[in-house]
Amino acid sequence: QVQLVESGGGLVQAGGSLKLSCAASDYIFSFAHMAWYRQAPGAQRELVARISGGGIISYADSVKGRFIISRNRAKNTADLQMNNLEVEDTAVYYCAAHRGVLYWGQGTQVTVSS
Repeated sequence: QVQLVESGGGLVQAGGSLKLSCAASDYIFSFAHMAWYRQAPGAQRELVARISGGGIISYADSVKGRFIISRNRAKNTADLQMNNLEVEDTAVYYCAAHRGVLYWGQGTQVTVSS
């Protein structure tokens, strides 16, 4: 069973930055892709950023130019650098990894205050 553990969430003012990390129990480059999702209160879970095993990256329109997804080979993590945060970015952020099935982390809260 693959385990994913997110860290780095917290409270930040609008315009600030946070970096989320997702530590995987398996080698992250063995996954077909890794991704970050988020779910705001009362909303559906949405895809924020995705990186394929070959390094192809895509972002939701709402975060393009502000968020950066990457993989750290040495730490075996998938990271999400979030810059110029907006109040609308407030949500629980989930790491996901796909290899036949989609594995999920437990989520980390990100709160952006105005």
